[in-house]
Amino acid sequence: MLVAGDVYRPAAIDQLSILGEQVGVTVYKEGTEVKPSQIAKNGLEEAKKRNIDVVIVDTAGRLQIDKSMMDELKEVKQALNPTEVLLVVDAMTGQEAAALVTTFNIEIGITGAILTKLDGDSRGGAALSVREVSGKPIKLVGRGERMEDLEPFYPDRMAGRILGMGDVLSFVEKAQEVMKQEDAEELQKKIMSAKFDFNDFLKQTRAVAQMGSMSRVIGMIPGMAKVTPAQIREAEKNLSTMESMINVMTPEEREKPELLAESTTRRKRIATESGKTEQQVSQLVAQLFQMRVRMKNLLGVMKGGSIPALSNLEESLRAEEKAPPGTARRRRRPESRRQFAELAGARASPPGFGSKN
Repeated sequence: MLVAGDVYRPAAIDQLSILGEQVGVTVYKEGTEVKPSQIAKNGLEEAKKRNIDVVIVDTAGRLQIDKSMMDELKEVKQALNPTEVLLVVDAMTGQEAAALVTTFNIEIGITGAILTKLDGDSRGGAALSVREVSGKPIKLVGRGERMEDLEPFYPDRMAGRILGMGDVLSFVEKAQEVMKQEDAEELQKKIMSAKFDFNDFLKQTRAVAQMGSMSRVIGMIPGMAKVTPAQIREAEKNLSTMESMINVMTPEEREKPELLAESTTRRKRIATESGKTEQQVSQLVAQLFQMRVRMKNLLGVMKGGSIPALSNLEESLRAEEKAPPGTARRRRRPESRRQFAELAGARASPPGFGSKN
């Protein structure tokens, strides 16, 4: 049960009610005319009547120098005798976050902190000092505004992100949450047989979106620490553009991109219906063919038990970009698809991820 104890911030109770509906959790509220300590006490009693064993009380934000507000918080704690007292701290405040946790611990007595806005430019520097300065652990961290952006705090993973080493373990865990094992095996078969199509592309981009914001996902990938917010925004825009073009394709065109590679008429129709240019449609088709080759080659290396270091992998991918189009396949392809491979070589990555276009 969630208890709405913030009686000061405008629409705080409504916001908590909406959140409760989204996650399927009961919200106890009494409006803004009742003291927070009384609301907390009544909410706890109501939870006991309903046999609810977890109660989270939301209280208003406050400054540590506001004595009356701090006294109010002490009353709430006394009424509840809670198992956990967590202070929510904005990571963008930097080193001030540690001082804030220390002060609240002395005044109120807290068990830990929740660090929010770690998707910002602070990159978690505050996280390193909170435990050392305050002596209290960080229990949870927030990397966005959605529920899935709130996650347990792992110091070693945070250190990896700050140092630009990524967080592969969290990436794998998030991927497992959004993709079933059988779906992954089916995708692997398609990649190895070079049958990866636009249906698969769309499914994968939507799965990545379920893992959280793009900045968060990027932060988990080793070697991507230098990607700027502007590049991420550009990449998000490009993905939206790609999805709009795929959505107007026929089921047959999604399943057989060769039809688009060999038909100017089909590409023009998609451009018109999606509101994009024919060149954008051509580039999308080109990128899919190149993805087929790259993904098959990469998966083949991994299945062979010889996974190269990331630096070597990056060098091999760059070498592939410079190699003549089509060298990864022996079978002769139609002229139209050869042209698309050449176009893909010219635009190997979407703008915003190392592309100069």
